[in-house]
Amino acid sequence: MLKHKRLTRRHVISGSAAAVMSMSCPISRATATPLSAAINEITRGTTLNAGRVMMRLPPLAENGNLVSLAVEVDSPMTNEDHVKAIHVLSEKNPLPLIIRFRLTPRAGKARVGTNIRLATSQRIIAIAEMSNGSFWSAEQNVVVTLAACVDAG
Repeated sequence: MLKHKRLTRRHVISGSAAAVMSMSCPISRATATPLSAAINEITRGTTLNAGRVMMRLPPLAENGNLVSLAVEVDSPMTNEDHVKAIHVLSEKNPLPLIIRFRLTPRAGKARVGTNIRLATSQRIIAIAEMSNGSFWSAEQNVVVTLAACVDAG
């Protein structure tokens, strides 16, 4: 003979939570990653071409709090053909867009540099937005030995 357990509030709450999670996280539904959504927002669905962008990052960063980054785009920087913006995105940081540089032909060269923070080892993508509406990119993996962007409990 089966014994019936008394239904408690804990059973109801945990069962309800499981039901809600199963409805809100179906396995069959493919969702966009934050990185791909950020890329799509920048490119507005336009094809992302490889090339024209050179990115310099250390392949191994000892400290994710200070990672040196330089991006250069092959462009004549004339009124007719210039880089409008350089977007730098990360694969695993809490927010994918790390930094955005706005440029005009008066910049003379499409070259920028800064230091960035990385939460963990990951892929970094630089996207150049050109005046003719095209988008060019480069990507590089960085191994971070001491992570940044982590909340201290």
